[in-house]
Amino acid sequence: MGLRILITGASGFIGGRVTAAAMTTAEAGHVRLLARRPLDVPATGPQGTPAVETVRGDLRDPDSLRRACEGVDVLIHCASAIGGDEETARAVNDEGTRALVDAAVRAGAGRIVALGTASVHGRGPSAPPPRHPADRPRLGDQPHPRGGRAARHGGRRDRPAPHLVYGAGDRQMVPGLVRLLGALPGPLDGGTSRHSLIDADSLAGVLLGAALSPRTQAGPYHVDHPEPVPVADLLAAGEELLAHRAGPRRGPAVDIAEARALLAAHPFALHHLDMLATDHWFADDRTWRDLGRDPGPAFTEGFARHAEWYRSFLGPS
Repeated sequence: MGLRILITGASGFIGGRVTAAAMTTAEAGHVRLLARRPLDVPATGPQGTPAVETVRGDLRDPDSLRRACEGVDVLIHCASAIGGDEETARAVNDEGTRALVDAAVRAGAGRIVALGTASVHGRGPSAPPPRHPADRPRLGDQPHPRGGRAARHGGRRDRPAPHLVYGAGDRQMVPGLVRLLGALPGPLDGGTSRHSLIDADSLAGVLLGAALSPRTQAGPYHVDHPEPVPVADLLAAGEELLAHRAGPRRGPAVDIAEARALLAAHPFALHHLDMLATDHWFADDRTWRDLGRDPGPAFTEGFARHAEWYRSFLGPS
């Protein structure tokens, strides 16, 4: 009999990929999906794959979380509130995650895997923590205030933390970059910074691997491709999509200082501009060594696989 796995955020960008992977692994005996609305998933798959069920619930409803966690061995937490007001973000990402972890621990879950964000670690292992509100970590990125309880019950908490995630279904990272570039009169000269990125499918494999591998270590994992991406490659991908959407650029290149002056009235754009201009890369080979997962292609090849989806999503201007 395989493990009983609960996945949150199954209708989302990353959670949907984790769900698809879990539904085809023989190590999962039963997959339960926590969702706020009905999901169209098969109750049973081909022989040797787990049964799948959907339970209705909300991270702001502790009773629904207790019901969802009953009898599970592993929790993979991918749900979060992105954007919106700060009160909702706190209720979902902080208080909701706290209630979910408590429910899983009380139910006897032996492992809890929470998708985090590398932004809680600043620009890298020796960098100061970020100060912009958009980079505030979820509870899943920090030790739980009642962390001893999981240890007493045999639970382990693993927090895979990517920096930038791209791929089909990404409505935030690359589209946001394209909007930023479109607000400038010419291509951006971003300097020489390097950045950690991960393909969404590779990230999903890591999350499932963290839930199933006996070698997973408790605590945070930086989940990024081993090869940091030069900012020029990232900007070139954005410019390619912008050209498809709005036609070729005609203005001269704009450096960071010029771009900062042009975007002075847009604090959020300035935040992303400053991020692009500064190294944000994280080296952590434990992700691939401990979990036995393939990091997938480097960014240039990986992005090419998803470029058509981005073109369709962004559409013409």
